[in-house]
Amino acid sequence: MYKLKIISSTVRPGRKGPIIAKWITEAAQAHGGFEVEFLDLGEINLPLMNEAVHPTMRQYEHEHTKQWSSKIEEADAFVFVTAEYDYSYPASLKNALEYLVHEWAYKPAGIVSYSAGAFAGVRAVMSLKSDLLSLKTIAIHEMVNIPVVHQYINDENQFVPDEKLNTASTLMLNQLTRWTKGLKAIKEDK
Repeated sequence: MYKLKIISSTVRPGRKGPIIAKWITEAAQAHGGFEVEFLDLGEINLPLMNEAVHPTMRQYEHEHTKQWSSKIEEADAFVFVTAEYDYSYPASLKNALEYLVHEWAYKPAGIVSYSAGAFAGVRAVMSLKSDLLSLKTIAIHEMVNIPVVHQYINDENQFVPDEKLNTASTLMLNQLTRWTKGLKAIKEDK
């Protein structure tokens, strides 16, 4: 079974990322195509990049980097859950991406984006897709975009998707499975 890492990108107090990530984690588990693990950057708490040697060399000095490298290396695919901050994705995710190079390569990524407004995080997606491509991570076309995110959060602080979001998540997970299979073959063809 393929290993899927769902990465919640936000770290600030009051963030909504983890509750959205919980929903997509449950959807991925129900989908059945993956062994799923949720990684919350707010809990992982990576400091600003503090490795002396460039990550292409994989000469990691710090234990937090070694642990992060191990988690990402074992993944076959990713789902990034990202907010939109100032027309881009959060700095915490940019930092987490830049800690590593080789560990991200030849793996597909789905994206679940959200924002407080009507744009549903699509401007964050554009920046994230570009950066992922430079790491040889392929962001698939199918994604979940959540506009006016607060409308989907109930009084118990739970994410309650509508039929459109559930359909989008199923389409994304179906395609992520296909891309994982294909890119795994490419990764293994050295």
